[in-house]
Parts: sequence; structure tokens; C-alpha cells
Amino acid sequence: MKFFYFSISIICFGAILWLSGCATERNSMRPSTLSQSTQEKIPAASRSNAALAADQNFWDVFHNAKYDEIQPVLEQMTGAYLRDPTDPVTASHIGWLHIWRISERERMAMVTPSITDDAVLARKYFQEASSINPSDARFLGFLAASTLSEGTIHHNEPEISEGNVLMRKAIVAWPEFNLFTAGYMLSTKPVDTAEFKQGLEWQWENLSLCVGEKISRTDPDYSSSVTKITTVGPKRACWNSTVAPHNFEGFFLNMGDMLVKSGDWKVAQKIYTLAKSSPDYSSWKFAPLLEERISNAQSNITPFASNKGLMINSKVSCMACHQS
Repeated sequence: MKFFYFSISIICFGAILWLSGCATERNSMRPSTLSQSTQEKIPAASRSNAALAADQNFWDVFHNAKYDEIQPVLEQMTGAYLRDPTDPVTASHIGWLHIWRISERERMAMVTPSITDDAVLARKYFQEASSINPSDARFLGFLAASTLSEGTIHHNEPEISEGNVLMRKAIVAWPEFNLFTAGYMLSTKPVDTAEFKQGLEWQWENLSLCVGEKISRTDPDYSSSVTKITTVGPKRACWNSTVAPHNFEGFFLNMGDMLVKSGDWKVAQKIYTLAKSSPDYSSWKFAPLLEERISNAQSNITPFASNKGLMINSKVSCMACHQS
């Protein structure tokens, strides 16, 4: 079943995205769905000084949207990994740099065919991170996404099937984290397909799961959610963090886009507006973009239906959540 076919504009997340916590922590809050027998490397007991120095530059570049500086940081990070290829965090950060470069390729003056190599390398490094630390459900979700991207680019049906299985396992392992990851990927699918509808459904499920109650599909009220903000446990993936300073706002930007694409622009306006309940909204650089989305929701139906202007296909595919 090709449930997760999607364009090479993969998650960032994500990503992005409903992705507080991200790849900097060594252990997830959920048990792995992978057998320990799949672990191919023993993780390093501690991280090297080279890796820690590379991390500092990684976060500076990533949080400050220094897209043009991806390559030098990638060189530094890869060098640290080659010195210690048993560090899953370093491996995952290399994967993220490749994902960011391909996801926000609209920033490039000219996009060349070789940009697709970033999808191949992202999968490689997330595979390394996941094999070193198979208990981390985030690594599993990122591996699933990059596997699907690579498989789709190369029309590799077995690889696409593998990615589908991995993503399903990732959702089970940590739904608060990976429901968004999976749904975001499907936002580019044709609006009348089961894939797109499932992706939108997962956004609604994510909302309800995060607050512990069913959210109205016609008049969504999320104002009380701020009383549930936490930095610990699996539900920490629902809120902003040092890794994703505007994760909450970015989630509603994407979900609103998906609703507009579906034609439900009035509910989309309400979903967009929920981003304003974030205690960090006043410092979000993309608040003007959200205001435009609210004003132009109805007129955006047609372009969004052809994936023009969607968050996932834009210069803010990653930065809507991650830029400080």
C-alpha cells in the first residue's frame, strides 16, 4: 500500500514542526519498536569535543536560518562523525542538514538535479543514528521519512514499502511526535486522495492526543492548551522548546494550509488563529505570514490545491518552527 508517497519536499521537522525535543536527546520516552538485534553499533559512551564544537555551529546556523552556511557546518559535522561513527546525535544532525537543504531549496538561486543526493545522504545518516540507538523513536521517524523520499525519487518500490512500515512503527512508538511527521509529508498529495485525507486526519488526532480531549472539527478551541505545556514526557513533543522555538505556531500554520487545500477555509482560519495562543507568538518572525494566510484563506484554495505556496513547499518548510 503506497500510503506515504510524497514529493521530495520532505519533512523538516519537523522538522519540524510539532518536533520539540528533536534529535539532541539520547533516549526517547517510548520503547523501541525495533528489535535490539537490529543494533549494529554500540553507542559511544560520551561525545567527542569535535562533535560538541560542531553542534554549536549546527544550532547557530539552524536557529538563525543561515541556509547558505549549511555546507561548511556539514563538513565540520561529517568530520566529527568520521572520527567517531558511533555517535547517533552527530549522525542525526548530518541527516538534518541534508533534509534542511532539500526541503528549503526554494532559497537557492538555481536548483540542480543533484539536490536529490541530499535525500540519499539523509537516509544514510538517519539509518546510522537509528542502528546505533534503536530505542529512539525520533530517529525512526526521520529514517522512515528519508527512506520514503529516496524510494520515491528513484522509483524503488521495495524501499517505499520499507518506509511505509517504518513510519507506521514510528507512529506507534511515539504518536505525539510522529503523527505530525507523517501527516506533514502527505500535505502535498492530491486533495481527493486517501493519502491526503489521512494526513489531515493525523493532524486532528495529534491535537486531541496532546490535550487529552477530542477537539471540535468545526469550532476548534485550543485556548486551554497552554495550561498543559510540559518539557518532560512524550507530550513535550506538542509544545515549543529550545530545539524548535516555534513548534506550536508552525504546526498550526501547516494544518491551516492543509485545511485550505481541502477547501475548508473557514475552519482553516480558526486553526491558523490558534497559533496566536502560543506564549511565544509575539517573537515569531512568521506572524505576518500567518496574518496573510488568515486574510487570504479562501483565495488560497486554488494555488494550494496545486501545492503552490504550501508551507512544505516554501522557504519556511523548516524555519517556521525552528528559527529563533
